[in-house]
Amino acid sequence: MLTVDFDRLGVEPGDRVLDMGCGAGRHAFELYRRGTDVIAFDQDADELSAVSDMFAAMRAENQVPDGADADVKQGDALQLPFADGEFDRVVAAEVLEHIPDDEAAIAELVRVLRPGGTMAVTVPRWLPEKICWALSDAYHEVEGGHVRIYTGDELVGKLRRAGMTFTGKHHAHALHAPYWWLKCAVGVDDSDHVLPRTYHRMLVWDIMKRPWLTRTAERLLDPVIGKSMVLYLSKP
Repeated sequence: MLTVDFDRLGVEPGDRVLDMGCGAGRHAFELYRRGTDVIAFDQDADELSAVSDMFAAMRAENQVPDGADADVKQGDALQLPFADGEFDRVVAAEVLEHIPDDEAAIAELVRVLRPGGTMAVTVPRWLPEKICWALSDAYHEVEGGHVRIYTGDELVGKLRRAGMTFTGKHHAHALHAPYWWLKCAVGVDDSDHVLPRTYHRMLVWDIMKRPWLTRTAERLLDPVIGKSMVLYLSKP
């Protein structure tokens, strides 16, 4: 399930791309399939091990074009171990809301992006996230959890002050917002409750089958309750 629109980001085969805060690797895998030279970066060694294994499996199954490359790197988002201007594209999906010093992390993302390069930044959208926080403290008061709720203007302002040019945005994953509201309402750690469990089965079915009904519903609902806000920017 992708949050970033890579066509809108301008991704092309041969691009060197940083997926900062890659997590389980969903964006890194798609970047690899598209023929890029992708670095999956995270501080979680266990996540990176699984991502590395998947990269190897993709190579073994010939799922990537000739010339594509992929690797993992562990480190700190506030001190990225890369040279200035090293990347053509940068992706930071659902990560800045976890970082107390987000402006320092943004400065690092801008530093490693080449002039003329593009960046996609995604964070939880204000309204769906505000509802989650109102329903459950446990949703965000956990180690490594969300430390802030962004408005669009706030995040765009921080990125502009760091030297980026804002080029557009969209919202994504409207059907996932009610799932998290249900989780927060019944208890985020209650994995057996029938309501979120049933809704989750529908989400899995939707991801696997992509029927026109749910695809149409999500497209209509994304501008209203899309759970993620996706910003696109370029570096002058």
